[in-house]
Parts: sequence; C-alpha cells; structure tokens
Amino acid sequence: MSSKIAGAPISWGVCEVPGWGYQMSQERVLSEMTELGYSACEFGPLGFLPIEAAGRVAILASHGLSAVGGFVPVVLHDANHDPKPEIRAELDVFKAAGADVMVLAASTGNDGYDERPELSDSQWNTLFANLTDLEALAAEFGVRAVIHPHVGTIVESDADVNRVLTGTTIGFCLDTGHMLIGGSDPVAFARANATRVAHVHAKDVNLALANRVKSGEITYYQGVVAGMYVPLGQGDVDVAAIVRSLEASGYSGWYVLEQDNVVSEEPAEGAGPYRDAKASVTYLRSLLGE
Repeated sequence: MSSKIAGAPISWGVCEVPGWGYQMSQERVLSEMTELGYSACEFGPLGFLPIEAAGRVAILASHGLSAVGGFVPVVLHDANHDPKPEIRAELDVFKAAGADVMVLAASTGNDGYDERPELSDSQWNTLFANLTDLEALAAEFGVRAVIHPHVGTIVESDADVNRVLTGTTIGFCLDTGHMLIGGSDPVAFARANATRVAHVHAKDVNLALANRVKSGEITYYQGVVAGMYVPLGQGDVDVAAIVRSLEASGYSGWYVLEQDNVVSEEPAEGAGPYRDAKASVTYLRSLLGE
C-alpha cells in the first residue's frame, strides 16, 4: 500500500469524547488496520496507545505500523491559558516516536462537539498568536503543526476557515467531511489553497444527515450515530476531485482514512468498522492509481 495512506482509530469508534460509545480494544483495532494493509496510523485519543513514546512505538511496530502523528484538541482562544506546556510535552513524544504531523483542533474547552461559542476579535487574535507560536514550537521538534477545521470547535465555518487563512501561515488538515458540514467547499478549498494543505483526513458524508446537523435539528453526535459518515465514494463529497486536485498540485502528505464512527457493541469479525474501512481504502487506492 502507498506510504501516503494511513488509518485513524476514530474509524473504529475510538474517541476522546466521554460516553462516545463502545471503545474497541487496541489489539482489535491495530490488527484490523494491519490486515487492511495500512503501513501507518495516527495515535488516536490520549490513552489509546501508551502515553510514553517507547510504548507507542513498540505497540505500533508489533503490528507493522509506523506513527504518523495525531489529533490534539487544545484551547487556543483564551488569553489566560498558555497552550505551549501541554503541546511541548506531547511534541516530546511525537519526536521520539518518529511522528511528523500534529493535528491541532481549536477546542472550545468543553467535552463533545455539539455546541461552540462565538469569539470576539480579541479572542481571535489570541487564537492566531497561539497558532503561530505552536507552529514554530512544533518545527523545533521536527514536527509540522496543522489546524483542523472541525464541527463543534472554534474553527468550524467557512468564515472561520478564511479568518485562519488570512490571520496565520499555518498549514491545514483538509478534512473533507468536517469542512463540508461546517459550510466550506472542500473541492474549492483544495484547488484554491493547495499550498496550505499539509495533511488530509479523508472522509465522505451523507449530506442529508449533515444538513440536519447544520440546521440544528439533530446534534453532531446524533448525526454520527445515524450514519452521517459513510465509506469513501458512497456519499456526497467529491473525494475524487479533491484527490486529483491535490495530486496535480504536488501534494506529498498523508491521506488519513477517517470515518468518524460510534460503535455500540463489539462487532463480528470482518463487520462494522472493518467492512467500511476496507471499502474506503479500496476506493482511495483506486484514485491514487495503485
């Protein structure tokens, strides 16, 4: 499999949000990634893999996987909160584990992704300054920090994305699902901002369900439970156009297969997340000509 394709534990329902759903075991998740031919994966939520770098590397290596990096929610808009100490501690682990991408999400400070505050101009300026500082801090460790527009975080809508584009120089994690749900056009973003795309979370979306989330009819969590995310090529995101655009621009980063998922119970072998992940990786490999 291409070294550009990696997996993420959230596709197996492993999530940092309390009460998210049944949490599948580390052994089951990593074994199924290996069976699907992945060569690398993101870390998942803190605690899914060992906290210390040596333990993370050993567990991943035992499954033939290398470390890509991971998703790190952090409060960036509060002038009374310095995010650098917590990020520096995690960067120590990233560097030691050989991971090269830290995916920052602008956390609201609350659990879950069902609501978020509106920021003042002063709070936006604090967020910009923190992103600039964290980008430079990560570079000192040989890690690239990127910002992940994400439903239920401070950077969600198209207006939020444009604020960050103009207010910082940080690279983006292009999440093809979250950007669509948040109101951005991921195809247009990939075409217009290819030089800012440093990482990709590849997912597909059932737009009818996504629109119910956007309208407030159901919460984000309810949308995920209802099947808002679907295997690549089976939803309303033009994943093929995005991949073509990025490849034409010379994109050399990771495509991390992510299908945000809530698992209610241990699935049968070859079913549930495994079945969907297999469909997604088969589709992505076809787009990349493998």
